[in-house]
Amino acid sequence: MRYAAIDVGSNAVRMLIAEIIENNESISFKKITLIRVPVRLGDDAFLNKEISEKKAIDLIKSMQAFRNLMDVYKVADYMACATSAMREALNGPEVVARIKTEANIDLQIVHGESEAKIIYNSHAEINIDKSKNYLYIDVGGGSTELSLFSEGQIIASQSFNLGTIRILDNQDKDETWTEMKDFIREHTKGLKNIYGIGTGGNINKLYKLSQEKDGAALSYLKLRALYNYLDSFSLKDRINVLGLNHDRADVIIPACEIYLTVLKCANIKNIYVPTVGMVDGIIQTLIEKNYTTAR
Repeated sequence: MRYAAIDVGSNAVRMLIAEIIENNESISFKKITLIRVPVRLGDDAFLNKEISEKKAIDLIKSMQAFRNLMDVYKVADYMACATSAMREALNGPEVVARIKTEANIDLQIVHGESEAKIIYNSHAEINIDKSKNYLYIDVGGGSTELSLFSEGQIIASQSFNLGTIRILDNQDKDETWTEMKDFIREHTKGLKNIYGIGTGGNINKLYKLSQEKDGAALSYLKLRALYNYLDSFSLKDRINVLGLNHDRADVIIPACEIYLTVLKCANIKNIYVPTVGMVDGIIQTLIEKNYTTAR
């Protein structure tokens, strides 16, 4: 049994194909293939409030390729979600209709709250201490999702229009930064020893660059030092000297800025990076849907 997850983000489009593993009462999954295409829809959506024809064609071609791969892998079920860029593009529904016609894929434009819930689902298999407090932080190209958990229960969750592409395009607003900080202060008030859990391509890359041992937390101080180190290189040198992909080398700086702001505001000293993302959450969502229905 194989499932596929498609994440149409503001910076890249991803597809994960996973093998579903049934072991007595436990259902898990093993990643078979993960494909990432740097379409970068956010540049159009945040500046012009629409997806250009060129970007739409690139997206449709990517989705056609995904459909062909799903057929070859004999995928039993899939879920395709579009986030911040498609939410803001006025022609988003029109592009969704074209994808259905030309690629035979049903793409859903999900709200920020739904996005946060799917991202949280990606942590179903992480062994965390339920007695502690955790702030889940997912930084994307167009939005940042924050979810606060205390003793295993969700206290608050919100999506903010702050993302790496939005910052690069100077489309972030001071009031949104203030709103996010106010949200953090209000909901973390009185909570002690909060730990961060970071998801998304940028924090995964930062964690890899930090050379921390698998499973070890990344400290705020080390993340800040890493930010200063990366920021000391030009964009060209981040690509040529440090070996970052072109579409990662520019967004990793604003991503750092968001993570550092959130950690400082919440007085978080350590962040765990389980190296999962939206696609992992989508697979878990499909498992919950299908196996709950089956029972």
